[in-house]
Amino acid sequence: MKMGRLARIAAGTSLALATFVAQAYTETSGGYNLPTGVTDLSKEVHSLHMLIFWICVAIGTVVFGLMIYSIVKHRKSKGHKPADFHESTTVEILWTAAPFIILIGMAIPAAGTLIKMEDTRNADMTVKITGYQWKWEYEYLGEGVKYYSTLTAESNAARQHDGNGLLSGAAWAKTFSKAELEKLKNVDGGNYLVNVDNELVLPVGKKVRFLITSNDVIHAWWVPEIAVKKDAIPGYVNETWAKINTPGVYRGVCAELCGRDHGFMPIVVRALPEAEYNAWLAKQKGGEPATAAAPVAAPNEVAAAPATTATDAAPVEVAAAPAAAAPAAPAAAKDLSKDELMKKGEQVYTANCAACHQPTGKGMPPNFPALVGSKVVKGAPAEHIKQTLNGKGMMPPFKHLSDLDVAAVVTYQRNSWGNSSGVVQPAAVAAAR
Repeated sequence: MKMGRLARIAAGTSLALATFVAQAYTETSGGYNLPTGVTDLSKEVHSLHMLIFWICVAIGTVVFGLMIYSIVKHRKSKGHKPADFHESTTVEILWTAAPFIILIGMAIPAAGTLIKMEDTRNADMTVKITGYQWKWEYEYLGEGVKYYSTLTAESNAARQHDGNGLLSGAAWAKTFSKAELEKLKNVDGGNYLVNVDNELVLPVGKKVRFLITSNDVIHAWWVPEIAVKKDAIPGYVNETWAKINTPGVYRGVCAELCGRDHGFMPIVVRALPEAEYNAWLAKQKGGEPATAAAPVAAPNEVAAAPATTATDAAPVEVAAAPAAAAPAAPAAAKDLSKDELMKKGEQVYTANCAACHQPTGKGMPPNFPALVGSKVVKGAPAEHIKQTLNGKGMMPPFKHLSDLDVAAVVTYQRNSWGNSSGVVQPAAVAAAR
């Protein structure tokens, strides 16, 4: 087989494979390639990625083309005898100089992009992002707005469900039927495990500086379509930024293995036109729930006007206007029956506590102790409320829950799994804040 024919075959094969991979990505459905994104920086990153990709394709074509040619043309069956030279100064210079030149050619544009990614100067606004096991806290610095973002209660409950009830113990190994899997896929409007109760809402066309840290272990805040990926490290603050050009919904995940529920702390960023963002921000300052719009849309869906749909169980902490008092929980004005508190408490416990302390209350010692017979659960209600609000050890604070939610979940814990320690009313939680 002639060298020209072999070279054409190798080049054609490499080009076909490269073109398939390069074109496999579509903005709406995902694929094999990186997303182009919706920021100038993300487009630059994508262009850089494709530059390196085609350089690798060219190198692969040359190397494998020569290798295939040598194998076929110089095979023993054709009587070819191997060369007997020991070394070649020319070849050594070439295989040293060529990679050096290639690396320099790649490093120059890459360095420029990396410098831009670290340049957080002249930002229009700053958002502090704090990672928790397993949720995110967003604080709009200088605006008095702060809230938590966690997996929706619907997805959280569905992932712990076997079709008959909550999973526990060996039941986690149960295989879902096709019908059960289809039902799970439709939870949260088809966005199972990638929906949050409170999205991060940002304005389009504004440079947003992110300060990223963690309250417990190392997390990583990653949203591919806005080209942001930074580690959240306890005791350390990382900086990055984004300027989103297109309104829409953009999804991400925690990209650092951070514990048992690492896979269940999604990120949803909703980019709104400036006027809509300002209206949303004004509502948050007035003490309304932090949910930006509902239901959460599919990736790249153009954002609709904000609408509040937070449920009682949604973890929300929003600062009130400077002169206004924090709004009272809807049910704080009257005492509730034990049955009412237990029913509500089970819902709150399933959404916020069951992942660590287990649906059975047996926990995962030593980090998450059992609630069955616990000294805290059987002790003074005030101490139980205090620990629930402020957290302890690896347990994050739950101040973002309403007085009703805290009273209900504390009551549920104090009267479940054989515990019998009395009822806590919302007024007691309000007094303890």
